Amino acid sequence: MTHTQHTHLVTGATGTVGREVVRELLERGHAVRALTRDPATADLPAGAEAVRGDLTDPASLAPALDGVTGLHLITFSGAAFQPLQTGPEIVRLARAAGVRRVTVLNGGGPTPLEDAVRASDLDWTVLIPVEFMANALEWAESVRTEDTVRAPFTDRLSAMVHEGDIGAVAAVALTEEGHAGQAYLITGPQALTVQDKVTALAEARGKDIALVELTEEEAAAAMRAEGHDEDTIAWLLDVYQNTPPEGRTVIDTVERVTGRPARPFTEWARAHAEAYRA
Repeated sequence: MTHTQHTHLVTGATGTVGREVVRELLERGHAVRALTRDPATADLPAGAEAVRGDLTDPASLAPALDGVTGLHLITFSGAAFQPLQTGPEIVRLARAAGVRRVTVLNGGGPTPLEDAVRASDLDWTVLIPVEFMANALEWAESVRTEDTVRAPFTDRLSAMVHEGDIGAVAAVALTEEGHAGQAYLITGPQALTVQDKVTALAEARGKDIALVELTEEEAAAAMRAEGHDEDTIAWLLDVYQNTPPEGRTVIDTVERVTGRPARPFTEWARAHAEAYRA
């Protein structure tokens, strides 16, 4: 399909999903500006223009928005993932710059920034991904050093999604008609148990991986040792034990929006196999 080239600004461009939004837009032939606090260390896909900016300081976005027609937004900021409070000002700047379309990466519930975008007259699309396949990288060190994954509630199901598919849905929403006012729940093509994931990783790296099921108390202690606070630990354990239907039910958003099937975890595992090898 041929598209007229437009310039898009991607915030959160160095993150797991942001990089994929950048890559997908470039592959579709569009000019991409990638917003980052430190352009010198961004290490972005070739062809992207790294620009300095901070969503907590909306005035820093004004130069980056010049000539931009599409904007991809995240709703949290900083290492603590605090919800951004600057939504109304970002929307004002986007409208003044002539932005037409906006995608918002939902971080797990309503946020002030998303609320501001939804209330605007911009052509917005909200992306609501379930668990990222990239979350499996949290097991990489224990697999490399001990050939073992330790996790609680190992029979829990997750319809985890390839981060590239989230990027692809975002790119389509930013560059094609028909997605304004939509909130897209995005899943992968299968609901997997922890054992399913471990088996796929073992096959990809060419060596068995043991799965050790932790009790709830053991899992909490491990998270505490990693530096998580008690509220985060309680939230994670609840999500693991009581995964909502949205997180474990496969839907066909990726195929409906992009025209191709969602990528399976086996594909992700093969692409990241080196991370699990000693």
